[in-house]
Amino acid sequence: MTVRRPSRRRIHLAAHFPGVNNTTVWADPRSKSQIDFSSFEYLARTAERGLFDFFFLAEGLRLREHKGRIHDLDVVGRPESLTVLNALAGVTEHLGLAATVNATFNEPYELARRLATLDHLSGGRAAWNVVTSSDAFTGENFRRGGFLDRADRYTRAAEFVQVTRKLWDSWTADGIPRPFAHRGRHFDIAGEFTVPRSPQGHPVVIQAGDSDEGREFAAATADVVFTRHGSLEAGRAFYADVKRRLEKYGRGPDDLKIMPGVTFVLGDTAAQAQEKAYRIRRQQVSPQNAILALEQIWGVDLSSYDPDGPLPEIDPVAEPGISQGRTRRGDSVVIAEKWRALSKEKGLSIRQTVIEASGRQSFVGTADAVAAELDEFVQRDAADGFILQPLITPGGLDEFVDKVVPLLQERGAFRTEYQGATLRSHLGLPDPVRKG
Repeated sequence: MTVRRPSRRRIHLAAHFPGVNNTTVWADPRSKSQIDFSSFEYLARTAERGLFDFFFLAEGLRLREHKGRIHDLDVVGRPESLTVLNALAGVTEHLGLAATVNATFNEPYELARRLATLDHLSGGRAAWNVVTSSDAFTGENFRRGGFLDRADRYTRAAEFVQVTRKLWDSWTADGIPRPFAHRGRHFDIAGEFTVPRSPQGHPVVIQAGDSDEGREFAAATADVVFTRHGSLEAGRAFYADVKRRLEKYGRGPDDLKIMPGVTFVLGDTAAQAQEKAYRIRRQQVSPQNAILALEQIWGVDLSSYDPDGPLPEIDPVAEPGISQGRTRRGDSVVIAEKWRALSKEKGLSIRQTVIEASGRQSFVGTADAVAAELDEFVQRDAADGFILQPLITPGGLDEFVDKVVPLLQERGAFRTEYQGATLRSHLGLPDPVRKG
């Protein structure tokens, strides 16, 4: 008698280009340009070789500053995402192409055209990661700089997505354009859309955010949630919470994919992988970067402090303004107290505390162990997949594709070939229902 092996849930994988962020190991001799097209092309081709769902680009609308100077990591520049992805459409065949574009400092008509154009050029592989900003510092680059109250950012974003979908739906399936009109709180527009309905109908919508309002926005609007990775149990709690919100919007659990952003470190043995991960964290958090990280929390100049000494005894400034253009991760006073408790409990210096407290959770181990852990997260409903953030530009994904992907395939947890032509088909998402 043949016992049929129960089918396993398939893992979805995406690749995040390791651009100007503090997880990239800049000092590694293998690290190349963050702006040359060859770097984008190399990583995209590697992701496609690994049969990934999509390639993901972040966005920076202003160079960050610290103590009035351009942040060191930003001096390489920040190219515009959709321009890069339009070029990548010509050198890839299956890989989805996801751009982060701000819903605060753009307009629906213009962005809807750009995304629909990418979807046509790529044969249905476009995606939009919706982000928001209430940051007046970033807004200074725009005509209405700083006009948006923080409380309004999600209401504008929700209406923004609603309008773009209305524009994408304004052409009939047989290619007939129809007038559109929208009257709302943030947008009052009417006219005719210039781009026919694209191969996917709607480009895939991704949303990043862990707050309660962000979760609700994702349940109502998004196709994919890009979230921060935590423990298995924390992932399961987040997964269950977001999925249960879908029903009120007439959506099923498979209509929204949850994909945490994660890093990975591989070694021939578990001990080797842990040692490698430790070296990487020390490269990421140099003595200079440790003080910089501390200043961002305390909000004052701490350049006189020894990175190998204890944390400051002074209290942080409640509203630090020493850094500009960075996302606040919570109340600085609360964060400082947590760091002090961690430092006291483990006897850590400033640099050791920053390494311990700020390190993104990674999958660290042998290729087999990492494959097993990734699979466990998906099979136990802690995620639908992962957005991998390599540590090296642009070759940081090679080892994962060469060693981990085959093991996931052996487990029956990952595809062995692309089955469809569009990003929606890769992700197993339903086709959008045209309204109007």
